[in-house]
Amino acid sequence: MRKPLVAALFALVITGAGVAPAVAAPAPAAASTSTSASTSAVKADTKAAAPTLQAVSLAGTVALSNCSGSVIRFPNSADSDPALVLSNGHCLETGFPAPGEVIVDQASSRTFGLLNSAGTRVATLRAGKVAYSTMTDTDVTIYQLTSTYTTIKNSYGISALTVQDTHPTVGTAITVASGYWKRLYNCSIDGFAYRLKEGDWTWKDSIRYTSACNTIGGTSGSPVIDQATGKVVAVNNTGNEDGETCTVNNPCEVDTSGNVTIHPGINYAEETYQIPACFTTGNKLNLSASGCTLPKP
Repeated sequence: MRKPLVAALFALVITGAGVAPAVAAPAPAAASTSTSASTSAVKADTKAAAPTLQAVSLAGTVALSNCSGSVIRFPNSADSDPALVLSNGHCLETGFPAPGEVIVDQASSRTFGLLNSAGTRVATLRAGKVAYSTMTDTDVTIYQLTSTYTTIKNSYGISALTVQDTHPTVGTAITVASGYWKRLYNCSIDGFAYRLKEGDWTWKDSIRYTSACNTIGGTSGSPVIDQATGKVVAVNNTGNEDGETCTVNNPCEVDTSGNVTIHPGINYAEETYQIPACFTTGNKLNLSASGCTLPKP
């Protein structure tokens, strides 16, 4: 989550950076980023070859007014289904959902700037509703668009990103793709936080990045893409900015024994593998579906 806009603007004036939105991923003081995904293959060890890495682009990402996002589909989605956009719960236009709050089927006409692989805005997409939003256990908002996947593909040549339905693994090479900044961040999954606590909110089984992903203000809601498969494994959402413990913009990790640790300057994402089970035929949300573990209203 982000510091207030005034504080963000002050920090950016000091550093000479561009304007950051009020709500988005953390902005460490020294944000070193990569503008293109790695295209080299990991060297094989003496026993087995590692996965060949793909060049991840910005195609299918979107820019929100204050955050990033992506057009997504699930393994069982049909081309004729209404398309979905994934972002963070704290990017919801009506404000942060309260702890324990789950929002479903809320009317929305929010617009999104659709990007191609070069980061050029090729279209404006519009939501018909918020299908699901929460900051409890996870930090996600899923919008249902007024366009289908077929319409978007045929009109703009852009395909949706597929959400992986299996748990990610430590060491996976990933790219955080920010549609707001039109920028790619490359690093690896360093580990998983049993619980990640920030202010009044607690998230489960969060991804911790290695230090190379120094995401900045505006990257909240960015898809986290597995470079070996091109699939979405998480949604970027926060980081410890100031070295504080469990405060807003300074999440702490809590293990199974209740021990608290912090990783100053390190950023996090919320896993998405559990989401596909909650959407059935026609991309319809069904929180009672078998295998669906998302929080319910």
